[in-house]
Amino acid sequence: MERKCQNQSFLLLMQTSKEIHDRIKIQLAKNNIGITEFSVLEVLYQKGQQTIQQIGNSILVSSGSMTYVIDKLEQRGLLIRSDCPNDRRVIHVTLTDDGNGLMDEIMPKYNEFVNQMFKSLDSDESEMFVQLLKKVRNNV
Repeated sequence: MERKCQNQSFLLLMQTSKEIHDRIKIQLAKNNIGITEFSVLEVLYQKGQQTIQQIGNSILVSSGSMTYVIDKLEQRGLLIRSDCPNDRRVIHVTLTDDGNGLMDEIMPKYNEFVNQMFKSLDSDESEMFVQLLKKVRNNV
């Protein structure tokens, strides 16, 4: 007996999310960077100097994983850490010139790639899609 999926919306959302994630991973690999690394760089690129905790909250990554990713990016010369003068427990993270240069190169391609994935939606559909996703998220 074949069983029908009880929540087609959930299944389709998960499948679509995985496919988007996989495609972004392939695109970023062309620049020798992983998704989590890119996410850290993107937060710093968009928002400027951040604490490790702020970055982790923005990209939903645990602090242990954040330390590892930031170590790797710092070794590559893409970001630097500096102590907060007012609170020794806080560490600020900032993009280096090389980090900014890499993001200046990646972001236009990344934005174009993401826009291409959603080009089949007109502006009304796109707005409706955002509203529906927010509605589901707020119920979680």
